[in-house]
Amino acid sequence: MAETKSDIEIARAAAKKPIQEVGATLGIPSEHLLPYGHDKAKVSAEFIRSLDSRKDGKLILVTAISPTPAGEGKTTTTVGLGDGLNRIGRKAAVCIREASLGPCFGVKGGAAGGGYAQVIPMEDMNLHFTGDFHAITSAHNLLSAMIDNHIYWGNALEIDTRRVAWRRVMDMNDRALRQIVCSLGGVTNGFPREGGFDITVASEVMAILCLARDLEDLERRLGAIIVAYRRDKSPVYARDLKADGAMAVLLKDALQPNLVQTLENNPAFVHGGPFANIAHGCNSVMATRTALKLADYVVTEAGFGADLGAEKFFDIKCRKAGLKPAVAVIVATVRAMKMHGGVQKDKLGTENVEAVKAGCANLGRHIENVKQFGVPAVVAINHFVTDTPAEIEAIKDYVASFGEEAVVCRHWAEGSTGAEELAHKVVEIAEGGGAQFSPLYPDEMKLFDKIDTIVKRIYRGSEAIADKPVRDLLHQWENQGYGDLPVCIAKTQYSFSTDPSLRGAPVDHVVPVREVRLSAGAGFIVAICGEIMTMPGLPRSPSAERIVLNEAGQIEGLS
Repeated sequence: MAETKSDIEIARAAAKKPIQEVGATLGIPSEHLLPYGHDKAKVSAEFIRSLDSRKDGKLILVTAISPTPAGEGKTTTTVGLGDGLNRIGRKAAVCIREASLGPCFGVKGGAAGGGYAQVIPMEDMNLHFTGDFHAITSAHNLLSAMIDNHIYWGNALEIDTRRVAWRRVMDMNDRALRQIVCSLGGVTNGFPREGGFDITVASEVMAILCLARDLEDLERRLGAIIVAYRRDKSPVYARDLKADGAMAVLLKDALQPNLVQTLENNPAFVHGGPFANIAHGCNSVMATRTALKLADYVVTEAGFGADLGAEKFFDIKCRKAGLKPAVAVIVATVRAMKMHGGVQKDKLGTENVEAVKAGCANLGRHIENVKQFGVPAVVAINHFVTDTPAEIEAIKDYVASFGEEAVVCRHWAEGSTGAEELAHKVVEIAEGGGAQFSPLYPDEMKLFDKIDTIVKRIYRGSEAIADKPVRDLLHQWENQGYGDLPVCIAKTQYSFSTDPSLRGAPVDHVVPVREVRLSAGAGFIVAICGEIMTMPGLPRSPSAERIVLNEAGQIEGLS
């Protein structure tokens, strides 16, 4: 039974097909697969260009309620639904993000799905994979080195060393590097200044790679990165340092999507992994658009709950890439509903129908929000063995009051069989053609009004507030031609408010915008609300303590 095996044991026992066979199911010729071993490959840029004239398949977004320590299973549901669609005879592909080493060795221990709904090779995916994150790290830090090198050799661009905005990155959680002083040690080492590190997934280079349409677009976006400001506060771009060409060279292979397979040998594109707070939190546009040209159904996921993940997927990724989702699947669990209803984690195994009903307010808010974008929704109840019939029925009845349907899914334990009912429902909705997708706000709306619109319509706050320097900066960017950019709200994922302890569906809270950042290359404005870490730290007992090689040389501890 699935309950007696760990995720890594299930993944290791899988009968993998050669990646050429997986590619053949989508019509990808073997000469256009660039293999990394026998079970993973990149799809060539030449082949992707040849797909332009093909009709797109239907795009299915998997999102979720506000996350809790009880777990929701968004990636697992994404994979299970992809397998379920193939099981009922639909040509489907999965599109998910790559895993970051930081969370892998910190809290998560793995990010490739779970149980019998996983993407494989699981160990490779959770570790170095095809080296994309290393390439992004190298490209980012090349730009960092070129900034300091330019200042050292005379600073012809007149960069104000107090206003260097470009930090360094690494793909690991390391709180000691959040704030540093660099270039110490005398004149031969440069000019001492404050700096710091972010985690690689928070890099604007990561966001750029995931939004770029092709290599030319990638290089243009890299050149548009603002790295620093002069004393007159005019921006200095990466192209001013002549760094964009070399960065594009480092990212040339990383831009090509990665093809792997699910446990049931169905195709899965795993590519990119931008931070779901500081960036848009979706897999790459290249992977999604390629999959849409090759499959009838593409199942992808957004980061965190629908208030953050789905909103950014719709307002940033879909807006920029011209995507039109057909259905949104909102993942919920009985356990999470109880936590949103006030139950502590150690009490989740006890039946509590009233707590489930109370917690459903969070689910209802997400249903309403998704429908604001003109996308029909279905709720997937990710089943746990402790769920009781009365608790499940409470969620179903609540969802029915919104005119939608909740489907119990057992893909974790049963694979595609357990997602078959959800697959049929998704096909029914998608084929019904009811989606009328539209972003939440128009391009021409003022930047602060965009922030306020999200706060009021998605978070149900009373208003967004910001000090004059923040508003002045937004006005300055509008005057510089950046006013048509979408906004990316960075706040806690655990609540509709900026208070992570405020669960459920709070209303009329004030959302303070304490800082704004211009990601000119990626093409969005970041509004930081509350305390957001761009370099996480390891927990008291990190997963790294339990990830080891056993006597057979196999990896253990990736769960």
